[in-house]
Amino acid sequence: MGTDFIDFIRRALEHLLEAIGECNFYFKRFTIAKKQSTNATLPGHGRDRGKSRGAAGGALPAGSPGKRPRLAARPGWGWPSPRVRQERRGRSGTSSLFSPASLGASLGAPCGSGRRGGRLGFGPTRRIPEMAKYTRGTVTAFAPFDARADAEALRKAMKGLGTDEETVLTILTTRNNAQRQEIASAFKTLFGRDLVDDLKSELTGKLETLMVSLMRPAHIFDAHALKHAIKGAGTNEKVLTEILASRTPAEVQNIKQVYQQEYEADLEDKITGETSGHFQRLLVVLLQGNRDPDVGVDEALVEQDAQVLFRAGELKWGTDEEKFITILGTRSVSHLRRVFDKYMTISGFQIEETIDRETSGDLEKLLLAVVKCVRSVPAYFAETLYYSMKGAGTDDDTLIRVMVSRSEVDLLDIRQEFRKNFAKSLYQMIQKDTSGDYRKALLLLCGGDDD
Repeated sequence: MGTDFIDFIRRALEHLLEAIGECNFYFKRFTIAKKQSTNATLPGHGRDRGKSRGAAGGALPAGSPGKRPRLAARPGWGWPSPRVRQERRGRSGTSSLFSPASLGASLGAPCGSGRRGGRLGFGPTRRIPEMAKYTRGTVTAFAPFDARADAEALRKAMKGLGTDEETVLTILTTRNNAQRQEIASAFKTLFGRDLVDDLKSELTGKLETLMVSLMRPAHIFDAHALKHAIKGAGTNEKVLTEILASRTPAEVQNIKQVYQQEYEADLEDKITGETSGHFQRLLVVLLQGNRDPDVGVDEALVEQDAQVLFRAGELKWGTDEEKFITILGTRSVSHLRRVFDKYMTISGFQIEETIDRETSGDLEKLLLAVVKCVRSVPAYFAETLYYSMKGAGTDDDTLIRVMVSRSEVDLLDIRQEFRKNFAKSLYQMIQKDTSGDYRKALLLLCGGDDD
């Protein structure tokens, strides 16, 4: 008798929790739909608002001002998808779409673990490259290249009274990083001097920062940026977000090794000492560099992950941030792209909309940056560059960091995304927003005008 009563109470509580979740879901839908209906009649809201931000409905990059505009209404947006409604009408007890059986597989199961047909254990899929695997830089190996001649030209430009900045910036922006290292070696052999020290001595301001940054190899450059982001009082969360959200697992591992060698400290320990909460937890997950490899997509796991994210946010009173951290921090890029599509089908929301509503602060910015980089790394950096120059003043640290770090990777693709999303070329915006030799150097790195 006692056992039957306990089972009855347990079942009643399960049904009550499910009812609360569904009420919360419909309440959110009603509130958002009503707000959109009101805003549609006001200037600067609804579709006009999205256009005024120039983001084409996409997520803002980490650190950009204000909230990302809501996506425009679409058929079926205000209510659950037909499949959800059909599942709910036909269910007895717990919905089959969200039943314990459908969610029974562990979140930790790797992509491709399903027992479906196909050579890798699931149906035929198209291999999609990992994010940031690009060879679309604006800076390539200069030819004909003579490290000795370049070293002599740089010495002449910086020797004596005054400095020929144009010679310095022309040489350093038109050679790739490997060639710059050869020039630095030849400079020391010929003159017994350190090229970077001379650059720091002869140049000033933003041009000095840009030229010195160009002399650092890629992983040392990232390690140095992270070091300064967590150095001293206060932490620059924007830098942590940008680098760790956009780099591949292999690049993250290299950055950690370089950080240990250069600074004799563990990067993870330093970051955990300067951050906290769910933001810290996602940073640590990304620092492991253990994102699943892109070997295919298991559609069963795709649907499971989409359902888990739906229940962790829109259907839950509050938010289960751990589910978002686990899935977005460990699944492969191709898998996550399918999850985002499936999530839209199930919920009627883009994943960015849910993150925008269900999280806040540094965690929200980091989650949105991860989603943006999964969708398109060049598009993410195009937005980052745009907001570094938009409005009063310029975020020169971000502008330099992105232009240097992507100049040999995918800056050509970033230029294309910039032109497509913001109706102006990156070249023109740099030209308008900067000046002097600093502008000349940035424009040489940009490599051309797309208008």
